[in-house]
Amino acid sequence: MLGDALARGRRPTALGARDGAMLDYAVKLTRDPGGMTADDVDALRAAGFGNREILDICQIVAYYSYVNRLADGLGVELEAGWREGELTLPRREFDALREARRCAEVRSRRPEEPRTPGERA
Repeated sequence: MLGDALARGRRPTALGARDGAMLDYAVKLTRDPGGMTADDVDALRAAGFGNREILDICQIVAYYSYVNRLADGLGVELEAGWREGELTLPRREFDALREARRCAEVRSRRPEEPRTPGERA
């Protein structure tokens, strides 16, 4: 299962090229942020991601890294179900996450033209 492979630090075999490129970028940014190069962004572009999507990927990875560092720095104890070895979701939550992702992909297919301040989406 996809979630099981990710929780164990393995690359899921079921990923397509686009999702695989995103995962590779996220893993490298998380584990070796100083090693990121323009080639890493180019790999996302080659997989079909636009500038806005690349920015979203980078911001999400950075946000989770920030939150984890903050929690570790403050000694936050994780709730049951979030501890290592307990990372499983009930089926309905997994389905809800998948549907949210599908909706986000549909919304992100808009043209990538910059907007002027005050212009409506």
